[in-house]
Amino acid sequence: MTMSWHTMMEFEPPLVGCVISGRNFSFDALRKTKECVLNIPSAELAKQVVGVGNCSGSRMDKFRKFKLTPLPASQVAAPLIAECYANLECRVVDTRMVNKYNFFVLEVIQAWIDPTQKNPRTLHHQGKGVFMVAGETIKLPSRMA
Repeated sequence: MTMSWHTMMEFEPPLVGCVISGRNFSFDALRKTKECVLNIPSAELAKQVVGVGNCSGSRMDKFRKFKLTPLPASQVAAPLIAECYANLECRVVDTRMVNKYNFFVLEVIQAWIDPTQKNPRTLHHQGKGVFMVAGETIKLPSRMA
């Protein structure tokens, strides 16, 4: 699914809020199927990410065009992307803000990571072709378990 804007909303159950343009093929697909896979790429996939985001799945097979490998998901019909660091299988759980804001609330029902990618430099879209790459990790004391 092509999406740029998302936010973690809750940890238990894991909820993600996301905005998807009403002009996107992904918007209509999510409204119809009420399920998707959120793919989290590493920086090595930057060129494919931009390419995927700048074309429509209604007109082409993005997997073939961008040399990505679809894998079967376990809980939803949409495929995982083998080359991504993480894949989150999701179901839509709240559509109250879709008509006004194109904002869907998704529950993550299955999560996958590629254990061979140690310390992945994940890619995060900031808008207008600008991306941030996750970098340094720091650990601070916390009372949370």
